[in-house]
Amino acid sequence: MSGIAPTLPPQVRVFVRDWLSSNNILLKGREGHVLIDSGYARHAPLTLALLATPQGIGAAALARLVNTHCHSDHMGGNAAIKARYGCPIALPDGEAPLIDAWDENTLLLAYADQRADRFAYDEVIRAGETHVWGDLEWQALAAPGHDMGALVFFNPEHRILVSGDALWANGYGFVMPREVDARAIPATRATLEMLAALELRVVIPGHGEPFADVGAALERAFARTAAFEADSLRVARHALKVVLTFALLDQRRLPLSDMPAYVERIGIYRDFNARFFRLSPSELANRLVAELEKVHAARREDGWLVPA
Repeated sequence: MSGIAPTLPPQVRVFVRDWLSSNNILLKGREGHVLIDSGYARHAPLTLALLATPQGIGAAALARLVNTHCHSDHMGGNAAIKARYGCPIALPDGEAPLIDAWDENTLLLAYADQRADRFAYDEVIRAGETHVWGDLEWQALAAPGHDMGALVFFNPEHRILVSGDALWANGYGFVMPREVDARAIPATRATLEMLAALELRVVIPGHGEPFADVGAALERAFARTAAFEADSLRVARHALKVVLTFALLDQRRLPLSDMPAYVERIGIYRDFNARFFRLSPSELANRLVAELEKVHAARREDGWLVPA
């Protein structure tokens, strides 16, 4: 993978965060500043502090907050940002009914042991629309797969993509097995094929640094998709490992003695176990912990499971 940092127009600022909070993409314009994605609720104070820096918008107003999709690590700071700036929130039209209902299972909040403060949105964005943010034109493109209502934003002039979780340098956001949502993996492949046709110069992902070696990233993403198409158990294991890693980053540690009760209490583990693995809670917990240790995502420390 190329180590050369890609060049971006001066009005495009990227606050690279971590795996708990999505990146924040600030588009600074003469007619107002726009922020894409707000990060996780736990990190909202830091998100607000970053916005208030000279590299952000200082004391200026925020004209709009936009979401690529409505998972907790991308919309968790929405309520705090709206409270601070009073700006309208725009989200994909496919996500609007989920936010209206605020079903914590469908939104993967309580169901996956994640949190977000409820918020009201003001506008919806539809695939095929073009918006001027940061004095640049951005095309909204449907990018279902990881989230079936997700959008990505493409600037044809500079061939820049704000990809959310549809494409990272090494993969993309977890997808549901076909037994849970038969649309997800075919949609993931279709989204990758759509992105491959754009001849992108730079991708600003939801997590990780912006990157220019788009061809290699797409190769890795297509390879992962092929592996997922061949093995639903692999898809299910991957999803649970991602969700557990996220919980560790959020809560900082989980008691190892409570892990069997935890995977029985939190809905996504309980449901996936019943459908795919059929293990006792202790067996499932031990297997997940061992797999996170194997990939150096977690370690044991004085009776706790902690991020590595």
